[in-house]
Amino acid sequence: MNKRKITSILVTCLLMSCTLFCQALANNKNNDSQKDSTLEIYLPREVTIKDSCLSLGQVSIIRGGESLVAKASAIALGRISVPGQRIVIDRPTVLSRLACNGIPKSKVTLKGAEKITVKQQLQNISSDDFITLASNFMERNPADALVSRWEPIRRPKDFVIPGASKDIRFSSRLVSIAKNQAMVEIAVFSGGKKIGERRVSFGPKYDCRTAVTLVDIPAGTIIGPNDIKIEKIESNYPEPAGWKPPYGLVTKRQLPANTALRPHMVGPVKPQIIVKRNQNVVIRIERPGFLITAVGKAIQNGRAGEYIKVRNVDSQRIIFARVNENGSVEPVF
Repeated sequence: MNKRKITSILVTCLLMSCTLFCQALANNKNNDSQKDSTLEIYLPREVTIKDSCLSLGQVSIIRGGESLVAKASAIALGRISVPGQRIVIDRPTVLSRLACNGIPKSKVTLKGAEKITVKQQLQNISSDDFITLASNFMERNPADALVSRWEPIRRPKDFVIPGASKDIRFSSRLVSIAKNQAMVEIAVFSGGKKIGERRVSFGPKYDCRTAVTLVDIPAGTIIGPNDIKIEKIESNYPEPAGWKPPYGLVTKRQLPANTALRPHMVGPVKPQIIVKRNQNVVIRIERPGFLITAVGKAIQNGRAGEYIKVRNVDSQRIIFARVNENGSVEPVF
């Protein structure tokens, strides 16, 4: 083969190579142009966001041309208005929002889930957290020296903070105190600003003593040290002033063993009956300078100091008279 033919073949090959290379460049440009004008959007099943405002870029993965991706990412999808609220976004909604912003359905390929559930990242301060803070405050700042401890009687609601913040601070103060209740306010601060508060109510608990029966005690028994024991208890009310063991009091009814004594269960021992019903008594009227006596008949039993009905034997009149310790009676005028 001569040199002229070899040269001709080489030139032909070079021309063909150049043609193929140019075609490849044109195809790549066409592909790049096509990619720049279409979007591929992947929709996950569930997304948690920090902000309350939703955009397509927050809830999906978008691929395509840089300018088109930026445009699609900024499309708004709504707002979470209540802490804990969940928003569901389906494919038709996504396509509709894209179309409203000039990106037709023909340029979009959706992949992934049929619906996206969107929720906001929240930080929750529980009711127990507020009770602990308020209880610690009451321990450090006793409101009443007689109270042994303060017991929470009303639980506050949880406090939900949208987003995640590390700069959370609390401040406690005593709002009010009464005989049977105290209230502590816990203020919540974030970023140096007060964002809310919760209040915890407390009831007082007192250390008291009570008498408990050791054995079954019949009605009318005078209580002695062998009948009861003294125990320490926690009460909602302070111990009565001058409290002392109920020794020497008489039971008003039968009391089983292990019964905590209450004031209505016992009482003072009544004095003995001095005047009995149908007994003859001396009616005495004594004033400075004179003394009058008469015979009467008691219509009722009577103890010293009590007032009973007495019939005058001579006149048959019924009078009220006070029983004296010596057994005589003195009319009441």
